[in-house]
Amino acid sequence: MKMEFLDFTNLTAVQEYEAFVESRGGSFMQSVRWCGVKRGWRHEAVISRDGQGKIRASCLVLIKKFLPPFKSFLYAPRGPVWDYQDHDAFSDLLLGLEELSQKYHAYSCKMDPLVEETDSEKIYALRAAGLSFVPWQPDDLNIQCRNNYILELQGRSEEELLQSFKSKCRYNIRLAQRKGVTCGIGGKERLGDFQRLMEETRTRDGFEMRSQEYFSRMMDALGKNCRLYLCEYQGQPLSGAICVQYGGRTCYVYGASSSAHREVMPNYLMQWEMIRWAVESGCEIYDFQGVPYWDDPSHPNYGVYRFKTGFNGRLAVYAGEFRLVFARRYKAAFDRALKCVGYQKLL
Repeated sequence: MKMEFLDFTNLTAVQEYEAFVESRGGSFMQSVRWCGVKRGWRHEAVISRDGQGKIRASCLVLIKKFLPPFKSFLYAPRGPVWDYQDHDAFSDLLLGLEELSQKYHAYSCKMDPLVEETDSEKIYALRAAGLSFVPWQPDDLNIQCRNNYILELQGRSEEELLQSFKSKCRYNIRLAQRKGVTCGIGGKERLGDFQRLMEETRTRDGFEMRSQEYFSRMMDALGKNCRLYLCEYQGQPLSGAICVQYGGRTCYVYGASSSAHREVMPNYLMQWEMIRWAVESGCEIYDFQGVPYWDDPSHPNYGVYRFKTGFNGRLAVYAGEFRLVFARRYKAAFDRALKCVGYQKLL
């Protein structure tokens, strides 16, 4: 076994890393391309190789440096990527994280792999390796949403998927088509339209909102893996989405909609077109992403979950965050600061 850090200036090494992460179904947030999106963060990638020199485990790490007296914070979004039964490979990754903690004077490292809360074997493997873990944490205490809604695509044609949707969902897709709603793919020149829809959605529903510059960086960094979808009716943009495809999974990452002409059901058509892209590309999963209030019908945003269930997928609840602590006494004070100002404002 051999641990090393990825040389981001070596194109061959980067291509090898990307091929490994994609082939193992890793998240786009474990791609080197994601580093181009996260300004204000430094980045490293830890790699473990087997006896033949092939990559067998990897972990992309974002480093957030704060002004003194705060220490740095390490974060492996949706990482690491590894075979949970390969304990030696994971030990290599932990060794690399320890080195990074010393290099950047970090107090802890968080990771939130795509491990569902029912997967007791993987959770046990992570905890047995020395990571701390608090189960059943609510979404507002996690960086990534624990509760996602996914549609499994493997071996299913477009027609089979369409027929599997709830009848009202199928009706709404066809209604949008009959009414003349169009759904197309836009370039960065259409981000202004998307941003206006985002601002309206924020005002109406109280969602957090990224900047237009952030979406522009996503499209630049992720290239053909990232698409901007826009639904229009009578020349007016009604809904939009930023959709990312990577590692056999197509993800509906950001979405926005207007309150105008909701009767023509643009959101249903938009989801269907993104699902069609996933099927055409041979993806195994279409990920609707977060449904943070799925278990509270009284919550104002419960409708997000109700809308997504029309596509007849399933709820995937991830285990949440695992943590390595390098400065235990410091951690408690910094966690209190995070709670006071909120994760998103710092991260």
